[in-house]
This record gives sequence, C-alpha cells and structure tokens, in this order.
Amino acid sequence: MHAFHFLYVRFADDVRDGIGGIVRDAHDADAITDAVFAGLATKLQSYEPVEASFAVWILGVARNVALDDVRARRGSALDQVSADDNGDEATSLVQSRRLHEALRGLPPGQAQVLVLRHIAGLSPRETAERLGKTEASVRGLYRRGRQTLRAALIDVDGTPMAAENH
Repeated sequence: MHAFHFLYVRFADDVRDGIGGIVRDAHDADAITDAVFAGLATKLQSYEPVEASFAVWILGVARNVALDDVRARRGSALDQVSADDNGDEATSLVQSRRLHEALRGLPPGQAQVLVLRHIAGLSPRETAERLGKTEASVRGLYRRGRQTLRAALIDVDGTPMAAENH
C-alpha cells in the first residue's frame, strides 16, 4: 500500500495537469486523477518498462481515462447517431454499432481527433492544444480519419451513414 501512496505523491500533480489540459475543469481533473490512481492496481499489469518510463506510461493511461470521460460527458459516438427519418430504433442501433466499430478500427490519433471534434465539439485549435499537436497535424488527422471512417462504413453497408458537412 505504501508503494501506491508513493506513486500518488510522486505522479499525481503531473497526471492532474495532463488531465486538466483535456477536460479543462479543475474539479473534473481531480476526480479523474483519483480514478486513475484507484484503478492503478489493475492497470499495472500492462506496464512494460522496456517500452516507456513509468511517467510516460501513467500519463498515457491518464490521457485515455480523461478522453473516455470527455466522451461520456458529451455523449458517446453511439448516442450521436440519430434515428433515420422513420425514427426506426432498430436501424439506428445497427448504424450506431457500425459507427462504433468503425471508430474503434481507426488509428488512435485519428480516432482521438474525430471524437474531440465531433463528440466534444472542439475546434481544430482546441483539439491541437489538448492533444499537444499542431493545428495542421490535427487537420490532417481529421481529414484522414474522416476518409478512413467513411471507407469503413461504406465497406460495411455500401453507403456512408451521414452526408459530409464538415
């Protein structure tokens, strides 16, 4: 137990700062930081010291938890897909599942940018700031992500789910 306390004392401020850059709310950053450390015991089994330092690894874990929180607060991608004109919930559920699977198949950078832009409603500049990337990089990831997502949805259904409007 002392080891977890040491890790918290050593890394909590860095984790909170990283999360704060994503969620932009001090109270949410505190709560998510606590959640990261509360779940640390189960996540430690995935830590590979050869691949990254512990500081880099825990910041990556924290970033993922924070992005999951942003998605949950803004509504998941599944919730964002509206029912078709007939209000057919079964069709909407199938479309939602297809979208969710297609998003999961994207490279992580593209998926993060699409979620932050469409689900969280961030601008390219805000997305770049939160991900620590240039705005040009975010625009490229966004464009490639949309193309990849559209192709995946066409492969599954024969047509994209929504018209291009961004």
